[in-house]
Amino acid sequence: MDDMTEPDVSDLRRRAANGDREAVDELVQLAGERGDMVELRRLADSGSSDAVDELVQLAGERGDTTELRRLADRGNRDAADMLAELADEAGDDHE
Repeated sequence: MDDMTEPDVSDLRRRAANGDREAVDELVQLAGERGDMVELRRLADSGSSDAVDELVQLAGERGDTTELRRLADRGNRDAADMLAELADEAGDDHE
């Protein structure tokens, strides 16, 4: 999927905006593979729970507590759990 051109991605975005669930799924997968937080946020804000899950995973891998806090503040339990986990790991580093 990494060999998609920008016109291909634009077509997926257009299809997703028109309610094509398959296009949304492809965009989430592509954004996750590319580590594209902006695209994942856009998809999450449009209602994709898969994009939210990818955001939590990617933010956790990157140690992005700002993004995790933003998601947790919106009620995402997985993001809150990841924040707690990162805080515990940071506490362990200081002992």
